[in-house]
Order: sequence, then structure tokens, then C-alpha cells
Amino acid sequence: MLINEEDVPALARGCAVLGTGGGGDVRTGALAARRAIRAHGGVPLVRLADLPDDALVLPLSGIGAPTVSHEMIHGEDEPERVAKEVERIFGRPPAAVMTSEIGGSNGVAPVAWAARLGLPLLDADGMGRAFPEVQMVSMYVAGLPADLVIMSDVAGNVVTIRPVDGLWSERMARAVCVASGSSALMADYILPAVQARGAVIEGTVTRALAVGRATERAADPLRALQDELAARRLITGKLTDVERHTTGGFVRGAAVIEGTGADRGRTLTLELQNENLVALEDGRVRAIVPDLITVVDTETANAVQTEGLRYGQRVTVLAWPCDPLWRTRKGLETAGPAAFGYDFPYVPVEELA
Repeated sequence: MLINEEDVPALARGCAVLGTGGGGDVRTGALAARRAIRAHGGVPLVRLADLPDDALVLPLSGIGAPTVSHEMIHGEDEPERVAKEVERIFGRPPAAVMTSEIGGSNGVAPVAWAARLGLPLLDADGMGRAFPEVQMVSMYVAGLPADLVIMSDVAGNVVTIRPVDGLWSERMARAVCVASGSSALMADYILPAVQARGAVIEGTVTRALAVGRATERAADPLRALQDELAARRLITGKLTDVERHTTGGFVRGAAVIEGTGADRGRTLTLELQNENLVALEDGRVRAIVPDLITVVDTETANAVQTEGLRYGQRVTVLAWPCDPLWRTRKGLETAGPAAFGYDFPYVPVEELA
């Protein structure tokens, strides 16, 4: 398959939904993708099975606070600088680009990065959604060493980090990101295809396209999206309070939705760290990370990112199951409630909602 300019809107819509509020505003990533495709042509979408065992897979993602990346857009030279550093270290160039997280702009922008590098895009990612921290990827859960991180920023800096493990990769990369203004381009878990097999979540670009296309020309976009995701509807209502602040390279805060119509009298609170982490109603958990929680416009079913939440918006909150990898012991240790400081035990959304 070739990702062309006409595919970008559906991909952006799907990535916004899978971003659970984070991953960056898809509009900037979509603009970059369309511009790069016009300049360099469509991007081949390849499966892991299509690559030779020794082909280097280059996972790329923006790191930082979505509120910053919305205003400080990545430069066009950042992927080239990262790719050159990869070739210097490994002695050969990367063979394919992979998005580290399929959610948000980080799922769309790799189309632009792949186009500029003249490389195919791998139909896979490391999350199946978006997560805020560097170690929260399937490669870490699979036990692969996180011993190399390469970062570049809009000022032209290139930083190579040799962390001792995944947790240190987060600490070190976050410090560099904050020094770069809380927004940078990052490559980590650069690995040959043979190691990627079984360590990445495959088919997620195709999945994002399907999610994005589900609402095209639908008579009831919200119902079409809910059916495509097999999602639970937690509440439909109006945003009545939004608290958000940027600190330490993250956006943190909460949003309150008061129910309308059939949900009148109910109130749902979302707590967030870049992404929506937990949905609470009267102190009771309705859905919790690592399951996906997304806020969408009630009329259009377009996802609303955390930086786009505004008082008075009419929204619906949907929740659905995460990839099974995140429900393993190691997956929950890495990105379950306790990883974000919650005392709540993890209960699958299909049991809670």
C-alpha cells in the first residue's frame, strides 16, 4: 500500500482517536505529511515480514508537552539529523521508519519523516495508542535493552544518550527535552527487524486508517466510531471545568464533563498526564489506563486532544480495551495505574463500564 495525500485526513482522524488526548495535535502532523508527500511522493506502508532480518527499523516520535508542540512545530531537518547519527553509530542507514506511538500527531508525522528520508513506513508502533513516558513502549515490555536514545530539536542540537535501562531513558530524555523547550524529536529502540518481531504492535497504521474512515459519510458519526472501536460510552455532556498546566515536559490536569440529555445529573472527571488516564464518577473508576479513554465531539465524532479542551464543548467520552500486551504483568507494571501513582487496581474497561 502507498500512503498518498488523500489518505492523510483519515489517518489523522484515526490517530487523534487512538491518542487518548495526547501524542500532539494531529493538524500539524497532517500538514507536514501532505507537504512532504507533495514534495517527495507517496510513502510505502510495509509489514515487518517484508523487511530483511538485518534491516534497521527507526522508531521516531516527538517528545514533550502537547501544549508546546502545538506552537513550536518540528523543523524539517530534524529527521535527517537523527538518521545521519543512526548511520554513524550503526555503520548503515535505517531501512524503515516506525512511529513509536500511533496516537496523535506522533502517528501522522512519521509519514512526513519517512517521505523526507525516502524510506517506507512500518505498519506497526510501540503502543497501540499514546503514552506520556519514554519507557512505556512494547519493546520495553518485551525486555529489549533501552541503551540508545538519539534526540534533535528545532535549534539543530543532536544529543545521543546511552541510558542503563528504560526508566533512565525517560529521565535523561525528559531532561534534554525540557532543555530544548519541552519539544524535541526522538529515536529510541533502534533495532533490526529480526528483533522487532514480537516486540512491536503490528497493523496499527492500518488500524488508524480504518478508525479514521469509519466516520466518513456516516449518518451518525458517533455511533459509527463507537461500533468501529467496540467502545463503551461513558458520558455525553458539556465540559464545565478544565484545569491544565505544563510542567516537567508534560501537560497535567483534569477536565469535568456534566451530563446532558439521558446523562443529565451525572458528572465525569478525567485526570490527565498528556493523555486521559482515568475517568471517575462519584469517586468510582469508570475506565483507567492502560485502556483507552478518548473525548470526542458529540456531533462530528472528531477527537479532542487535551490541549484543545475548552469550557462549554459538547463532548462524548468513549473507552475501549487496550492491546493485550498492556494487560500482562509487565505491561501493567510499565503503564498501569500504579505507574502513574494511582492506588486504584486495574480492572478492564469491559467490566467497569
